[in-house]
Amino acid sequence: MHDWLATPPGQYLLACERAQMAQAVSDVFGFHALQLGLPELDALEANRMPHRWLATQSAAELALSPRVAFATNFFALPFAANSLDLVVMPHTLELTADPHGALREVERVLMPEGRVVICGLNPVSLWGFRQQRARWYRHLGKASLFLPEEGEFIGYLRVRDWLRLLNLEIVDGHFGCYRPALSNQHWLNRFNWMDKAGARWWPILGSVYFLVAVKRLPGVTLLNPARKPALRLSVTPVPVANSTGTIRATGLDLGFCQKDLQVNPNEPTL
Repeated sequence: MHDWLATPPGQYLLACERAQMAQAVSDVFGFHALQLGLPELDALEANRMPHRWLATQSAAELALSPRVAFATNFFALPFAANSLDLVVMPHTLELTADPHGALREVERVLMPEGRVVICGLNPVSLWGFRQQRARWYRHLGKASLFLPEEGEFIGYLRVRDWLRLLNLEIVDGHFGCYRPALSNQHWLNRFNWMDKAGARWWPILGSVYFLVAVKRLPGVTLLNPARKPALRLSVTPVPVANSTGTIRATGLDLGFCQKDLQVNPNEPTL
């Protein structure tokens, strides 16, 4: 895929993804951000986190960019659980051997409320249709592939289902790159009007899709114990003797005060 990205359609794709990534990550705050794959695209350029890394799948890709920090297996990342604030996956799911395992590993290392940004090629697009047709004709030896041969298309709806299964709430999803599958820069420029028209009239047919999801933890509901009825104090007058020999009757309920009863001790009692 690295050689194809140097072609006119590859540069057009990178320009579109660079703009969309800058918009998606510019307002994400935290301390640690990670980009998985595609050294040709600096997806974290617009982000302001103090610690940003670029990881690749093979040691051979370390020479592609000085920004590459290390090579690792994408479904066994060298990070503790709940340690990253942002993970960017530009075409990572398409180019890894275990895309669902890579996404599950990203969910593990993300902090609660952390974000993951995903972009991938849309099979339901002009580019996807041409790639599929070229594969049919390739068996007859009559056509060559338009897109890179490595990797496999993973549809937009399929990725959404994976995110929901991992408790990753989707907060944004859109498409881009609406120009036809052309290899000539001159003809690509002549169809630049299709980017605005496609975003308005056929938005789901863009050649690349973008998804932003947030890691949510299942909510915990505190169950209050059953309320017991409040105890009411008795309002029955209680005689209380004092030093003067008089008996004073009072009520125990707050706000209740009976009139003092004066009892003559010389009166005969029953």
